[in-house]
Amino acid sequence: MSALAGIRVVELAHERMAFAGKLLGDMGADVVLVEPPGGCPMRRCEPFVDDVPDPERSLTWWHYHTSKRGAVLDWRHPDGRAALRALLARADILLEAEDPGVLAENGCDDTALTGALPRLVHVSMTPFGPTGERRHELATDLTLLAGAGPVWSCGYDDHDLPPIRGGGGQGYAIGCHYAVLSALTALLHRELGGRGQRVDVSMHAAANVTTEMGSYCWLVHRGTVQRQTGRHANEMMSMPSQMRCTDGRYVNTGLPPRTPQEFGRLLAWLRALGLEEELPEAVFLQMGAERHGRIDLSKIGSDDEVTAIFGAGREALTFIASRVTAQEFFLGAQKVGLPVGVIYSPEEAFEDPHFVARGMQVEVEQPQLGRTVRYPGPPYAFEKTRWTISRPAPTLGQHTEEVLAEAGIDVAPLRASGVLGRS
Repeated sequence: MSALAGIRVVELAHERMAFAGKLLGDMGADVVLVEPPGGCPMRRCEPFVDDVPDPERSLTWWHYHTSKRGAVLDWRHPDGRAALRALLARADILLEAEDPGVLAENGCDDTALTGALPRLVHVSMTPFGPTGERRHELATDLTLLAGAGPVWSCGYDDHDLPPIRGGGGQGYAIGCHYAVLSALTALLHRELGGRGQRVDVSMHAAANVTTEMGSYCWLVHRGTVQRQTGRHANEMMSMPSQMRCTDGRYVNTGLPPRTPQEFGRLLAWLRALGLEEELPEAVFLQMGAERHGRIDLSKIGSDDEVTAIFGAGREALTFIASRVTAQEFFLGAQKVGLPVGVIYSPEEAFEDPHFVARGMQVEVEQPQLGRTVRYPGPPYAFEKTRWTISRPAPTLGQHTEEVLAEAGIDVAPLRASGVLGRS
C-alpha cells in the first residue's frame, strides 16, 4: 500500500508545478496530468535520448512526470472547461501554476472551484502570489532565485567573481516542496472535519525563506551576509573548507570539532597518521580536548583561546586532507565523528555505495526504447507504506479516453470540437 493510495490529483501541466505532481504521484496518488492540445512545452526541453529531438524522448519530461496518467484537454474552450470541472468533481487536489487571473478569465475562479467543490484542495503556485504590485511580473527559475536571495549566498570568496545560481531548477523545486506540504496539510484539515480550500504558494517567498541566516540577519539587525566558497554565507568571513587531496579530488572539511571528545578523537587521528609533529597547531587540539564543555562559537574573534582552539580544528582537518586521498579522508573523519564530504559530481553521487544500498537506483520500463532506464529513487523511506515509480511519464494523450470515461464524460463531442486535439 502506498502512502497516498486513493488520493486523486489533477495537475494542469506547467514546468513550475511538475515536480509537485511527481512527488505526490511517486507516493501513490493517482495524478492526472492535463496537457493542452499539442502538448506541454516541457516535452521539447533538452536533453533528448540519443540526441534525437522528439517530444516523447525528453529526459526532462521523463524525470518530472513519472507515476502520472496523461490526458489532453483544452480547458480554455467552453467544452473543455466543463470536462475539467467534471474531473475536478472527482479529485481531492488541483495543482496549477497558471499566471494570476488566467483561470478566472477562463471560468475557473474560486467560486467555480473550491466554492462549488467543497472537498477540493486547490493549490495555486505563482511567482509572487495572486495579489500585490508584482503579481503580473514575468519570472524564471533564475530570476526567482536571484531576486529572493539564494543566489546572493552562492559563489566564491573572491567577490570580483559573480554569484552563482544552483542548477536543477531549484527555484521551481523549492516552490513545489511547499506546494506538496501545503496540499497534504490542507488534505489533513479536510479529513479532520474541515473542507477543501485554496492554497496560494509564492515561489519568491518560498525561495526567500531558504536563505538560512541571510534574511534574518537583515531583519534582526540589518546585517548582510557574504558568500563564501563551499561554506555558509555569513557576515564574517570564515576559514576556507575546500581542500584538494593527494588523488586530486576535492573535499569539504565540514564543521570543525567543538566538544572535548571531538578534539580528542581528531588529535588521535592525527597521531595515528604520524602527522602530529608536522602540525604546530596540534597543541591547541590538546587544549580543546582538556576543556570542560563545548567551545562557545560566539567568542571566536574576541576570545584568543577559543579562537586558537577552533582554528586549530580547521587547520588539522585541512592538513590531514592534504596528506591522504579523498576517500581516506572521508572514511577517517566518519570514524572520528566529524562531518566532511567528498565533492561528487551528480553521476558519482548516484553510484556511491550508500546511495545504491539506499535504493536510489530504480529501473523503470521505458516503452519508447524497449528497455528499462535507471531513474533516481526515493529521497525518503516510509516504515509502513511504499514509494514507487508506478509508470513512466505519459506519452501525449496516452490516457485521455480512460480518464474522461472514469468521470462519465462523452469523448466523441469533445473530439469533434477539437478540445482533445487532433486524433
